[in-house]
Amino acid sequence: MIFTETELTGAFIVDLEPRTDTRGFFARAFCQREFASHGLDASVAQMNISLNHRKGTVRGLHFQYPPGAEAKFVRCSRGAILDVVVDLRPESPTYLRHVMVELTADNRRGIVVPERCAHGFQVLEDATETTYLVSEFYAPGLEDGLRHDDPALAIAWPLPASDMSDKDRAWPLLAHVESAVRARMTLQAHALQAPVGAR
Repeated sequence: MIFTETELTGAFIVDLEPRTDTRGFFARAFCQREFASHGLDASVAQMNISLNHRKGTVRGLHFQYPPGAEAKFVRCSRGAILDVVVDLRPESPTYLRHVMVELTADNRRGIVVPERCAHGFQVLEDATETTYLVSEFYAPGLEDGLRHDDPALAIAWPLPASDMSDKDRAWPLLAHVESAVRARMTLQAHALQAPVGAR
């Protein structure tokens, strides 16, 4: 696999290195050792699949707070998406900045979403399917999100947002919750709140 780090530390674009012959090709799509060699969390707690019927659909922007902060490895297995990662790590020089990458069934590209980053995407083709490897179990009590159209994030989605869940439409604007998000995403604050002996 070919790992290319984006401007957000730990957010890597991952391309396949196919070995081709007359039958087609073979490629490794995930490897714990290769992830670990780039300093990435290679643990997998869940594998999720998202099917989206119509282009324009937006999912996200989703994240979980520590101690349930999750890393994701996202790939589009059918159709195409524009994937977005927003840095929510207060100590990061790219805090509140985002990167966008097109993931398609044809380019077979994946993206690593680091812990304490928000993630979402817009569907670019009808009948698109996306697969996620996730490092932590879903924890509803630690789940939160940001509005896809938040002016503080200034994400230039390529299509008008069509289908979206009621939950995603209702996330608050960052201007109203940024101080709370910052506090809960700060590693030092989390360490102080952790029970004795926790790792």
